[in-house]
Amino acid sequence: MAECALKGIADEDCSLIGKILYDFATAKYFWLFMIFVSYMISNVSRAVRWNMLMNKLGFQPKFINSFLTIMLGYFANLGLPRLGEVVRPATLSRYEGIPLEQVMGTVVVDRIIDVISILIVSALAFMLQYDVLWGYLAENSVLQEKIATAAPFLTGLGLIGIIGLVLLYIFREKLKQTKVYEKISGILTGFLDGIKTVMHLDKPFLFFLHSINIWLMYYLMTYFCFLSFAPTADLSPVIALVVFVFGGWGIVIPSPGGMGTYHFLATTALGFYGVSGDDGFSWSNISFFTIQLGCNVVVGLLALLLLPIINKETRKQ
Repeated sequence: MAECALKGIADEDCSLIGKILYDFATAKYFWLFMIFVSYMISNVSRAVRWNMLMNKLGFQPKFINSFLTIMLGYFANLGLPRLGEVVRPATLSRYEGIPLEQVMGTVVVDRIIDVISILIVSALAFMLQYDVLWGYLAENSVLQEKIATAAPFLTGLGLIGIIGLVLLYIFREKLKQTKVYEKISGILTGFLDGIKTVMHLDKPFLFFLHSINIWLMYYLMTYFCFLSFAPTADLSPVIALVVFVFGGWGIVIPSPGGMGTYHFLATTALGFYGVSGDDGFSWSNISFFTIQLGCNVVVGLLALLLLPIINKETRKQ
């Protein structure tokens, strides 16, 4: 209501949902389409990069299977956070006949590289906008208080973990004689095989280029969304980088596809640069639903339908 009053909008016409629908309807759809294109390009690179890891293990999965299982994984994440990290390797293992633990190992590598990438991008954004971001952290001292409050609990968990490791070491010989140990050992060996692949790739430079392209496309998705929406169309590429980083961490936080967390952090970042709360929330919805509905739901459903058809012979076997 307060923002509506400041903008001279009557109370009866002040509706956040109505504004979001209006802003979505008046967005420039060419740029929204470019978001879709960028997202598909990023996942082509992700599929190629994933196949490079599995090729080193001696497997030759079809590109179409790798690409569609990635999209199916994103679709699964909308139902339950991180479910896609299980659906993706399990589906590829089923259709390509690759041991699941080894596929899981390559997915672990994939995610480790993503974590390193978002940390690098975050550091870049922080360096370019140090004054703005440091000012925000200084003003929000409540975050520091919460961390201090949680410190005893985290310390306790750390001690329990250390005690557990000591007990495992003491009773290691007895544990080795159990079937549970053999099963876990086999799974961990498969994981390690997958992780080691990145150290011995045939074309490490190509792997590196695809890794850069994935995150470049992610960034362009944010910038294209800026261009699609009037209140953000004139903001600089550097501001887009900051919003991209905040939104990226919103996706990392476990929630269905980043629902809520992405909106909060992206809207917060836009607020640093004078974008009002309602405009920031509209932008975050335009970005979120273009990606989740236009990309993950549509292509994810196509993947769900196409994978059994493409792999009909494999299913018969």
